[in-house]
Amino acid sequence: MRTNTAIIDDQGKLNNFAIEPKVYIDEQGDRTGFTPYAEMLNGRLAMIGFVSLIALEVFTGHGIIGVLASL
Repeated sequence: MRTNTAIIDDQGKLNNFAIEPKVYIDEQGDRTGFTPYAEMLNGRLAMIGFVSLIALEVFTGHGIIGVLASL
């Protein structure tokens, strides 16, 4: 026997816990979490940042700390 908010089992006991929703897997594609795409993007951004810091030091003669201290 089933009502809107509770279930009565075959022994006549009332189970008034919430009825669980249907479980499904949300397909978000391969672009979330630790995926090869995310790791490649992270590596590329790290390389761009590293090269930018080297270029900053070559053009200004100071490292990142020296540039930030002079602001």
